[in-house]
Amino acid sequence: MDRIAAQADVNKRLIYYYFTSKDDLFLAVLENAYVNIREAEKHLHLRDLAPPLALRRLTEFTWDYYIAHPEFMTLLNSENLHQGRHLAKSQRVRDLNSPLIETLGEILERGRKDGIFRGGIDAVQLYVSIAGMAYFYLSNSYTLSAVFGRDLMTPKAHHERLSHMCEVVLGYVLMG
Repeated sequence: MDRIAAQADVNKRLIYYYFTSKDDLFLAVLENAYVNIREAEKHLHLRDLAPPLALRRLTEFTWDYYIAHPEFMTLLNSENLHQGRHLAKSQRVRDLNSPLIETLGEILERGRKDGIFRGGIDAVQLYVSIAGMAYFYLSNSYTLSAVFGRDLMTPKAHHERLSHMCEVVLGYVLMG
């Protein structure tokens, strides 16, 4: 709290007055992080794109966002160490994520109706897979690089990973 107060150039008591506790402050930071990623996703205009392009764009965005915002992944790591107890209290985070899942569901249904996507794909599971492929790679890049003996953080490795992620996502949803 001392560092936060110093960086914000405010009295620490003012922070406690506004947020009441470190837990409430942490939750506010987490909620704001989700606001930021969901607001950025809105600029993708996924509903205006053909279904395969929309999924590719969402996959690329997720990858690029995680790379550009490592603090987002750090916050998620911290919250997972706390077993999600802060976010479990937040209706706001659920409300923030619902539109993305609704949009993804609509894209999947449009693709199904167009005869290019297979049916029965759960939007939440698909989004978790997209996020997970990016998150796991980036959050474990040091150990994975050591284990496999190659630098997974080079621009070439990043490009290869993103290409692989898009192929996996589209390979899963497209009709054979």
